[in-house]
Amino acid sequence: MQNKPNPPAIFLMGPTASGKTALSVQLAQALDGEIISVDSALVFKGMDIGTAKPTQEERGGIPHHLIDILDPAESFSTGQFRKQALALMDDITRRGKIPILVGGTMLYFNVLSSGLAVLPEADVDIRARLDQDLEQLGKEVLHSRLAEIDPESAARIHPNDPQRVQRALEVYEISGKPLTSFFYSSPGASHPLPKNKTGYRSARPSYSA
Repeated sequence: MQNKPNPPAIFLMGPTASGKTALSVQLAQALDGEIISVDSALVFKGMDIGTAKPTQEERGGIPHHLIDILDPAESFSTGQFRKQALALMDDITRRGKIPILVGGTMLYFNVLSSGLAVLPEADVDIRARLDQDLEQLGKEVLHSRLAEIDPESAARIHPNDPQRVQRALEVYEISGKPLTSFFYSSPGASHPLPKNKTGYRSARPSYSA
């Protein structure tokens, strides 16, 4: 008898409230899988409104990872997500199950596939000016500034994380490009497991004979 090969990782992508949760639970039940959330909001405890965070009932008894792991005041970088997600994928695979990665934070999916980006080095003068802006204008103003130039980073980075907000603004001032663009063009290390990538748009999947 041949040895069973390692199962693939399944990437299920789609916007909030598109029906990913129900479909992912069905997949996990059918394929003996576990779900890893790929959502920058669901990692935070208490952020339940507007995020479509699945209830315990909706999870259908399937283990869900990277949900409610941090307080809103804590930071969670793209690098931290990648490290934790890869560790979970390895653990799930070693236990003979299939990791199913589900969410709508495309930047997180991208760093799993393409690795971490090489960012511009810090600029002392720009950082000093941003520090002054933070002190004089406040973190909300800096976060609003980031939302204008890089909406995706602003959606990921909480206003209570001014250091990461400042870094995103600094990268833009140095390079003229939003921080997010560096991750989408990264040539870094790739995801270590075979994967099936699936985009999901409808809450009512169709079936054909």
